[in-house]
Amino acid sequence: MTHIDGGVCAAKGFVAGGIHCGIRKNKTKKDLALIFSATPANAAAVYTKNLVKGAPLLVTKENIQNGKARAILCNSGNANTCNANGIDMANAMCQLAADGLHIPADDVIVASTGVIGQPLSIAPIQAGMPALVASLGQNSRDAAEGIMTTDTVLKETAVAFTLGGKTCHLGGIAKGSGMIHPDMATMLVFLTTDAAISPALLQKALSTDVQSTFNMVSVDGDTSTNDMVAILANGQAGNPEITEENQDFAAFMAALNTVTVYLCRMIVADGEGATKLLECIVNGAADDQNAKMVAKSIVCSSLLKAAMFGADANWGRVLCAIGYSKANVDIHKVDVSFASAKGTVVVCKNGAGVPFSEEKAKEILLEKEIILHVTLRDGEGSATAWGCDLTYDYVKINGDYRS
Repeated sequence: MTHIDGGVCAAKGFVAGGIHCGIRKNKTKKDLALIFSATPANAAAVYTKNLVKGAPLLVTKENIQNGKARAILCNSGNANTCNANGIDMANAMCQLAADGLHIPADDVIVASTGVIGQPLSIAPIQAGMPALVASLGQNSRDAAEGIMTTDTVLKETAVAFTLGGKTCHLGGIAKGSGMIHPDMATMLVFLTTDAAISPALLQKALSTDVQSTFNMVSVDGDTSTNDMVAILANGQAGNPEITEENQDFAAFMAALNTVTVYLCRMIVADGEGATKLLECIVNGAADDQNAKMVAKSIVCSSLLKAAMFGADANWGRVLCAIGYSKANVDIHKVDVSFASAKGTVVVCKNGAGVPFSEEKAKEILLEKEIILHVTLRDGEGSATAWGCDLTYDYVKINGDYRS
């Protein structure tokens, strides 16, 4: 498997574009993105489990019940959530894309991100659609910019891999910086592949992958109303279609996981106000589920996140988070260490503190990527979760989010 350029345009037959149409006040920021497959594609998606769901998610779920789609349309600056006419607006967006691309409206996946409860006008989207369609090309980065809100960096990646003797490609773009504590997927992630895979197995691959990737990410403990991950597979690579869980399915899953883990790390590294990426690796749990509970609890701890911001090796906050994780853990067997490019420091053995150099620990925790190693010695379960530090700027950003 090889990392390549191209994002959502790396796969054969996919083009993308992004423009500023006027939804956002800042004319320097793109606010409308489109991804299109030249040929019919199989489709799958996963959605937030928040009871409050953005209208675009409901429309998308209806549109891809048949496992098919050819386009993804997304606006930023307005979430189209909790609006009385939200469904009508989402359907209108699908129709505008369909008219511009000459495809059925129910072949469009639609998404929105931004402020909740703010009426969405279709006028700027309608006015901008000709320019958006005209922008389609090898422009994954423009599409990635079009879905950004408080993101400070563009998020895209792609890989090349082999299925049935054919070279396949899988790429993605993502947005997400705050309101991130998903329970199925995360924020907005759009994936494309030219691999041939049946709708049922495409859905299974995505639903399985998010359990160990996007569901293991947290920035601030808030689960968004508009979280969605969607994938299109148009089969243009020419591999024999994957219709069963065989070696090719495993290879596809590996490629998918490589892309999603990369996007996970980009999202938490760009958490609102964040200065550090935190990776919590748990080993020796009673089983994988217990490991996931522990890892997620640690990266969600506001106290631990604040300590990491201050480069304070306050390992007691790790133990505290393990203690309320509700995982099956013998706390008297727990070992904890902190690591970064500057080295590793062991801070806890068998559930109790051990002598360590505070100066060395500070040097390790001042790095931009921190690894929290936790060994439970209860079994063979393992898991990894990703988070970020909690800074003053997080409050500043969210104190005036609507302005």
